[in-house]
Parts: sequence; structure tokens; C-alpha cells
Amino acid sequence: MYGRSRSLAVGTLGAVLVLGAAALAQAPATPTFSKDVAPILYKNCVSCHQPGNIAPMSLLTYDQARPYARSLKARVVAGTMPPLPAGAPVGTFSNDRRLTDAEKDIIAKWADGGGPQGEAKDMPPAPKVVDGWEIGKPDVVFTMPKPFAVPASGEIDYQYLEIPTNFTEDKWVSAIELKPGALSVVHHILAYARDPNASAPPSPVFKPIGPAPAPRPAQTGADSQAAAQQRPRGTPPRNVGVLIATTAPGTNAMTLEPGQAMLIKAGSMLTFQVHYTANGKPTTDQSSIGFIFAKEPPRQEVHSSAFVNATFAIPPGASDYQVDSAIEFNQPARILALFPHTHLRGRSWEYRLTYPDGRSEIVLAVPKYDFNWQTYYQFAKPLSVPKGARLDASAKYDNSAANRSNPDPKIEVHWGEQTWEEMQYSGITFVVDEPGRTAN
Repeated sequence: MYGRSRSLAVGTLGAVLVLGAAALAQAPATPTFSKDVAPILYKNCVSCHQPGNIAPMSLLTYDQARPYARSLKARVVAGTMPPLPAGAPVGTFSNDRRLTDAEKDIIAKWADGGGPQGEAKDMPPAPKVVDGWEIGKPDVVFTMPKPFAVPASGEIDYQYLEIPTNFTEDKWVSAIELKPGALSVVHHILAYARDPNASAPPSPVFKPIGPAPAPRPAQTGADSQAAAQQRPRGTPPRNVGVLIATTAPGTNAMTLEPGQAMLIKAGSMLTFQVHYTANGKPTTDQSSIGFIFAKEPPRQEVHSSAFVNATFAIPPGASDYQVDSAIEFNQPARILALFPHTHLRGRSWEYRLTYPDGRSEIVLAVPKYDFNWQTYYQFAKPLSVPKGARLDASAKYDNSAANRSNPDPKIEVHWGEQTWEEMQYSGITFVVDEPGRTAN
């Protein structure tokens, strides 16, 4: 009996060892940085998390990322990183950096497993950044003629700074990037291009409807000191031309699809509208804009514009105050991107498209607007807009004491350029549907 029992015990132990080895062989390995995590970070995160960009730390290498393994897990599982305040399925926007559930799981398991590095041979090529340019090396770069001195404290009016292009011929541009010279003090830049030979503004593709769209700018061509004093705050001088690019925390450089380009006319003058914010120490800024030219004339000309409501008055203490604006399309078009912009009291946005037959649909909802992360929502499938369609933009504001970012819940709030004031501004990028059109 003893011999038989011993035999059974040895046999059972052998079976356990075999089963255990099989289970270990089948157990999924802990993800490694080189093979599993780096590809996710490179695709979704390092456009910001790299030296010299807006994120507080770089995630390009294992040594840079490993100390933040637990924090990375917490942020991606919660969905706060990579940020996208819009409420839409992954894939709705071509510039959506959000992670899939599978990608979140990989980062969580990597952090829980001690954050192993993995094999060097498994590392993907690092994203190519040319001198800090997201679009790659520009064909031409224009820089502010002289540095602007930003004081250590105080309120700084918007600056309008001109840069001549000296283009001797029209240029088709396929990529544009605004590059702040001092990220610590540049909140945003709007870049405009003015055609010196244009005797009148181009026929509008859309017209504002409802409340007055904006305070009236000064009548003069050159924005002299006297004209600037007469111009309502937050509005550009009349002669800045058409909007061509924007940068703010969270925005991407604009890289257009093949066959699309933006036209910059010969002799155009560029104007930067720059919003500086003091950060406690004197700083100088000398921002730039870079263009990549299209290799051939495009099939579609891309336009950038904006519409606003500047006539609101948000009551003191109001926690859910709505301000609306709307445009009606005079020509058929396709909307490529929308850019909602409010300040510290902005809490949510909704854009509704109503078709001529009465149908309507919400095309963009931003339920948790974040002033510190502003995005041009670039539609993976452009929105087809027939002539006569209406686009309504509704922004909601929290001017109550419950809003921790609220500068002063006791005051009535109006349109203004400073962050303690408010805006209701929508940027829009679009193409006009012209069947058979090819640019010359």
C-alpha cells in the first residue's frame, strides 16, 4: 500500500508540474515598453509629450516614461489622457488621440507588471520632429520681425503684428503650423493673410443669422494707435484679411488631405493676433509660422473662417447660461473641422446642423469644455452641407461660485479678449463644393 500511494503521489506531482508548465506557457506576458507601450505613446501622446512642447514631461524614451508608469495608467484608464472633451465614438475625428480599450489595457498591465523595458530591437522608430515642427521641415518660415516683451504681471492687450510674405506669385499651401516662441506666455495665436490686390472681401459662403456677429471693427486700413484705441477690444483691425491658422493649447498643426490646399495670394501680408498672458517673470516672444507648399494645384481649395456671438451678458451666479450663434450656407460646402472657443466660464458646446428639408442632427457635442485644452475637431468624414442649411452653435457658461476656475462669480460677464471676460467663438474650416473644379 505504501509503495502504491507513493507512486500515486509522484504521478500526481508530475501531472501538476506538467499542467503548471502549460499554464505558464499560456499566460500572457507582461507588456513591455519597447514592443507594446512605445507604439501607443508615439501614435497618441508624444506630439505634446516631447522636449520643448506644451506637456510637462517627455515620453519619447523608456527612461523618461518609466517614472510615470502608475500615473500613465491612472490617466488613461480614467480617460483624461489623451484628452478629447468631445462626446463622440473613437474614429469620429481624424485627429482623435484617445486610446482604445485594448490600448488602455496594455498600459495598465505594463504599469502593474513593474514597467519592464523589453528588448531594444523591439523599439519602433521615434517620431520625426524637425526642429520642433510637427509638419516636418517647412518650405518657408516667417517670424515676427522683432521680439515682443511680455511683462511679469498685468493685463496685456491682444497684439496685432504684421509680417510681409514678399511672395511674387500665388502659393498653394498643404500644411501650416504656428510655432510660439515662448510657450509659457503665448496663450493663442490667430494668423491672417491679406491679399493686397483685393478691392472687396470675397463673397461669403455663409452668412451669420440671429444676434449681431461681432462689434464693428475700425474703418481705417492701417491699424494706427488711434484706430486701435477706437477698435472694440477683442476685434481685429479691418484689414487683417482671411484667417489661415490657429494655435492654442490642444490644437494641431494643419496638414491637409491630398488634393486639398489653401491659397495665399502673391504679396500677401500676414498678421498675427497674439494673446499673451503674464506668468510672473519678464519674457520675450518671437513666434513663427511655417508653410509647406503643395506639389501641384489642388482639386479643392480649403477655407478657414469663424462666426461669433458678441452680444451676450451672463448674469452673476448663473450656472447654466446659454449663448447661441448660427450661420446659413449660401453655397453647398463640406465642413472639415470646427473649433469651439470660450474662456474660463465655458462649460459645454453643441453644434446642430439643420437641412433645408427640416431634418437636423447634432454634429459635435463637447459636454466638458476645457479652456486649457482647445481643439479643432477634424472630422474623419467631412460634413456635407447643402445650400440653405443652417449650423447652430450653443455654448453654456458657469458663472457661479461652484466653478472653481471662475474669476469672479459676482459680476455680469460680457464679450472680451481677456480670460476673465468671455467669448462665444466658433472656428470653421471648409471646402466649397464645386463639381469638376480644378485649381489653376
